[in-house]
Amino acid sequence: MPNIKSAKKRVKVIAVKTAKNKAAKSALKTSVKKANVAISEASVNKEAAVREAIKTIDKAAAKGIIHKNKAARNKSALVRKLNAAG
Repeated sequence: MPNIKSAKKRVKVIAVKTAKNKAAKSALKTSVKKANVAISEASVNKEAAVREAIKTIDKAAAKGIIHKNKAARNKSALVRKLNAAG
């Protein structure tokens, strides 16, 4: 634990930011997983699941949690799977 007041504050702030980033990344993974399951099971609402996953991916990229190129790659892969499923 640091002794300097500003360093102590940085430790607290970083802990809060880490928790938020971890929660956002977890939500991102969950939504992508749900979309993949919906596509593979030929669910009725697979388009809605993919739309929700793309929205979550865009939010994560906007917040800097994932890189914009990774976001584009993930969205492209989801749409390719959706189109291939018919």
